[in-house]
Amino acid sequence: MNLVVQGPLADAGHASELARLSGAKSIEQAGASAYRLRGATAHASLHAYCREHRLDCAFRPEGLRFGALKLLALDMDSTLITIECIDEIGDLAGRKAEVAAVTAQAMRGEIDYAESLKRRVRLLAGLGVEALQRVYDERLRLSPGAEALLEACRRHGVKLLLVSGGFTFFTDRLKQRLGIDFTIANQLHMRDARLTGTLVGRIVDAQAKAARFREVAHALGASREQTVAIGDGANDLLMLAEAGTSVAYRAKPVVKAKAGCALDYSGLDGVIHLFE
Repeated sequence: MNLVVQGPLADAGHASELARLSGAKSIEQAGASAYRLRGATAHASLHAYCREHRLDCAFRPEGLRFGALKLLALDMDSTLITIECIDEIGDLAGRKAEVAAVTAQAMRGEIDYAESLKRRVRLLAGLGVEALQRVYDERLRLSPGAEALLEACRRHGVKLLLVSGGFTFFTDRLKQRLGIDFTIANQLHMRDARLTGTLVGRIVDAQAKAARFREVAHALGASREQTVAIGDGANDLLMLAEAGTSVAYRAKPVVKAKAGCALDYSGLDGVIHLFE
């Protein structure tokens, strides 16, 4: 196995010490602040060292190539982008604290996602569509490393799937802006350009995200090993379980515990370094 070590603070000194602790046979620089330690062996001290020095580390099988991938799926809120859109919409409605509290419970897996979404959307009733546009224009920002990851996907012909328990208002715009191939999200119901506090159609929950992932992977003829899924909340867990490489990005503990890799300090471009 190879140990990939990365993060804004990662340097050759860290790589050398981790090579010593893991018994690695060689060290390669995988990126500006990323290292691949070949022939490493797992040891509890490795993770303790990485936590102490704020480094991301992941054991990866030999020979996994980024160029061999066919599908990469990302959650939207707090993964591809830095915000939870519904919390920011709630802020413009004067109810951010109420909305954000329910969002946090849902992401930790403490309450049913579908019910949590219905509760939050009801709090937005009466808000004009211009509030959604303000969130997109003024508050929505891509996560660090997102553009580099998407560019690597385009360069290698890896198809992109954006999944969201949020709203089509945002996924549609990001799809067009970033050249994303596939999306799935919830549709807000509006009347006279105002939110009614309800949704149109089936709610996109954990099951729907996973089903869309399987559908797109099948359409692309992608084997499990040729897929990656990235998420941060409990409603991403079923999708992550479908992927050959699952990545918890700045994620809740329940997600980090089950994902194959975790990026707590690196940007999304850290996903590239998990491959050769």
